[in-house]
Amino acid sequence: MAGYDYDLFVIGGGSGGVRAARISAGHGARVAVAEEYRYGGTCVIRGCIPKKLLVYASHFQDDFEDAAAFGWSVGESRFDWSRLIAAKDKEIDRLNGVYERLLTGPGCTLYHDRAVLEDRHTIRVGDARVTAAKILIATGGRPTLPDLPGIEHAITSNEAFHLEALPERVVVVGGGYIAVEFAGIFHGLGAKVTELYRGEQILRGFDDDIRHGLHDEMLKRGIDLRLGCNVVSIARGPDGLRLTLTDDTALETDCVMYATGRRPNTRGLGLEAAGVALDESGAVIVDDYSRTTAENIFAIGDVTDRIQLTPVALMEGHCFADSEFGGRPRKPDHRDVASAVFSQPPIATVGLTESEARAEYGDVDIYKSSFRPLKHTLTGRDELSRMKLIVEPRSGRVIGAHMLGADGPEIIQAVAVAIKCGATKAQFDQTVGIHPTAAEEFVTMRTKWQAPQAEAAE
Repeated sequence: MAGYDYDLFVIGGGSGGVRAARISAGHGARVAVAEEYRYGGTCVIRGCIPKKLLVYASHFQDDFEDAAAFGWSVGESRFDWSRLIAAKDKEIDRLNGVYERLLTGPGCTLYHDRAVLEDRHTIRVGDARVTAAKILIATGGRPTLPDLPGIEHAITSNEAFHLEALPERVVVVGGGYIAVEFAGIFHGLGAKVTELYRGEQILRGFDDDIRHGLHDEMLKRGIDLRLGCNVVSIARGPDGLRLTLTDDTALETDCVMYATGRRPNTRGLGLEAAGVALDESGAVIVDDYSRTTAENIFAIGDVTDRIQLTPVALMEGHCFADSEFGGRPRKPDHRDVASAVFSQPPIATVGLTESEARAEYGDVDIYKSSFRPLKHTLTGRDELSRMKLIVEPRSGRVIGAHMLGADGPEIIQAVAVAIKCGATKAQFDQTVGIHPTAAEEFVTMRTKWQAPQAEAAE
């Protein structure tokens, strides 16, 4: 594309931007990428990867306890937060280098500075000014904090990865997946954890059976989970932080972490000057092919506020590159996207929840299973796994699968393939299970769930 410094300029070096850049370069485009922090984005630097490493660490307390039930004698154990964080940081540094090599390998030019649009084709990067035929916005999102007295004493998930020491007492505010994951992490590592959520139940938007099930399991583990409760103010005192709550009680803690929402990173990018429209939340408005209201400018990932998942950003970036530089127009498919919550126990899901399915199809067939995992028949832990299939009765197609329990994310990943292919309940039933596994429950549930009959009025 003659007349421009680059065919494509990508603003944001996270998963989606890197995928779009390297695939576009592979198609022969001249590509540059600007990232003002570190290449890898939220997922690699301060999201999915470091969080999963902390989740692994938090499981060992249970593992040490359970070992005795299987004949092992485990000696005295001690957890060192600083060693964990140092190991985590080393791995993140390695991945940061991997992401940069993913870009330089196919010939992308890297800028380690902030990029701002001056018009539809001109980008100011630090002290430099460059032009591009097409521009891709892939700047992701950031955690938000509410406006209340003393909020400067609170942290978000960003800071949680860099705490100098593990707090003895932690309050997590929020009821989404980040909140329940960090509640499990802090608790598993030995902190006394309270989670506050203003709503009626955690994990709004997930299937009701699964979210209620996780609520029960968190209480069993000893997490103080308070629903319908929020923070009014935060104050620092001689013994830590003092939270005043909406139920007129107070709570003492050493750390308060907010996980109450994220906002697209669009501020100060010059999008308005380039004619890029934003919605009321600040997210970039795009069409089915990720094109913004400016014809040559596109956006993918969390900055568009479609589905905030790393694999979705990767899909959108790949579709963009193939469409614009590969001669193969295709739009991302956002239906039946599988996801997981690395709570304890974890949740995994694909397709519609029961309420969504009833709203879309009317009557649906429901299959449920709840059981104690085989492992805990020896450990004696009072933990239940829960599985659920939702079936459209006219076609017999499975339109939703949900699981709460160990290995759920690994299991649902395979189930997602079947649902994406339109598999029917009959085909699930014809599949021979692997015994003894939890996964076999998805192919052995035969009895439709019937709602309990309401008792007749006296």
